[in-house]
Amino acid sequence: MTAGGAHIGTSESQSGQPATAAAEPVKRRAYVATIEGLLGSLMMFVGSIGTGWIANGSPMIRQPVVIALRTEGWGVTVSTVLLTVGAMVLMRSWLRLGQRLAEWGKSSLRSVVIAISAWSLPLLFCVPVFSRDVYAYTGQGRLVVEGQNPYEVGISTLNNWFALGADPAWAENRTPYGPYFLWLARAVVGLTGAQPDVSVLLFRLLAGVGVLLCVMYVPKLAELHGINGARALWISVANPLFLISFIASAHNDALMVGLAVAGVYFAATRRYVLGILLVTASIGIKPITVLLLPFIGLMWAGASATWPRKFLMWGATAGISFATLALSGIPYNLGLGWTWAIMDPTPGYTGYSPSGFLGQQVEFLGNVLGLPGGTFATVLRTGMKYAAIGLVLLLMFRGDYSRVVRRMALAFTAVVMLSPIIQPWYILWFVPFLAVTGIRDDWQIKSFYVGVTFFVVFGAQDQLSVWSFVELPIDASSLAFVTALAFTFYLLFLDVHTRKLLFEGKPVDLAKRGWNWVLAKREARRIRAEEPGRQQLGSR
Repeated sequence: MTAGGAHIGTSESQSGQPATAAAEPVKRRAYVATIEGLLGSLMMFVGSIGTGWIANGSPMIRQPVVIALRTEGWGVTVSTVLLTVGAMVLMRSWLRLGQRLAEWGKSSLRSVVIAISAWSLPLLFCVPVFSRDVYAYTGQGRLVVEGQNPYEVGISTLNNWFALGADPAWAENRTPYGPYFLWLARAVVGLTGAQPDVSVLLFRLLAGVGVLLCVMYVPKLAELHGINGARALWISVANPLFLISFIASAHNDALMVGLAVAGVYFAATRRYVLGILLVTASIGIKPITVLLLPFIGLMWAGASATWPRKFLMWGATAGISFATLALSGIPYNLGLGWTWAIMDPTPGYTGYSPSGFLGQQVEFLGNVLGLPGGTFATVLRTGMKYAAIGLVLLLMFRGDYSRVVRRMALAFTAVVMLSPIIQPWYILWFVPFLAVTGIRDDWQIKSFYVGVTFFVVFGAQDQLSVWSFVELPIDASSLAFVTALAFTFYLLFLDVHTRKLLFEGKPVDLAKRGWNWVLAKREARRIRAEEPGRQQLGSR
């Protein structure tokens, strides 16, 4: 019996269909949603040529078609619409795939894998969209090749660094990534000579390895917890935010998440050292997954472990991981520079994070009342960060052993959601762990629908590469935002299939019922107002 089979379970076993449910043939074929999503991905591919991020040093910008799509008003407009509508079509396809596979029978896993593969293929060749961090990876690889330490200097020390295509924000910034990713970045630059387009493709392939690890181990980890693997994979990997962020944008977070999921799976099946090493590899990509180590230690300690044994296993887990990372810092003289990303996080906040949004409201209210609103906001955000640490400690020390992976998922969620800075792809760090331990078909999955839609809409208008000299009838970001909002309205209120996902009844019918209720109330008030006059007339 494995460590994940009988005694590492889930707190949400009622979510979705259990893994042991009777297999039924898929009644509603999934191929229609798969083809629709493929068309959406193809639209994104074409749209990315005109509004995606192309490095200044890329030969692509000298191609006639690319020049037309990026310098002519009609080209940028068409590209913006194609990119935005393509992303929203991909959103609808994901929702419809879940509806068509609602029985989650044996063949559903194959259908989800086929959909992920089909939707990912066009995105693999996109010009980077929604983010240009991938170009910074090339710069950091060049730093290592040239004998500089990315933990000490930014890419501005490189000759002609701006031609790499990186955001100027990276110019002076130290890298927040682990040593293993810097090894990989150095290898990519060594193979490509820092040629931007080929480098992007190789970084995408590395991200694809992370996606593949998720496809392999999310269903297996879900099955250990009595959760349908196909549904967990559909939630965590097939969703458009995952595919766009980890394939089209080529974020190294994909490799981080894939290694973490694989590591947790092996730890849950009692291959603890292998699990620790895989999670350590994940930390070596991005250090945030160091949060998983205490829960790996709990798995190693066992169900009936005493407190001394738990502390012993925590120490052994940390010792293996940190010793491995310390040795990994010797090549290229990287040392333990990656620890700064944990000890000295990026300052500031994003307005859509709970911490950032609430801080803004507190600051506004404080300023209106003549109080130091900025100080109150800072105290609130700091307090929320410490609250996240407190929740991690609580989940480490309290809870059933059978729910240790669920506790880990909740701890990871708390750290991300209570942080002042949340990028759209950050929620993808913890979603796989929530999915494998159960996301119910109630407010939980509805909240996830809303979150994914919000970040796809936000990403569609947030980072579009449009040259300032291009004359447009409407700003590209505004056009993308309006287009995405219009499509969202369609999904919520007009689409006969997807509108059922958030509302119990038909939204249009509910609106009509509400309007009829208002008219009925008005009529009742009118009758009551006229009643005294009628009574007087009758008495005469």
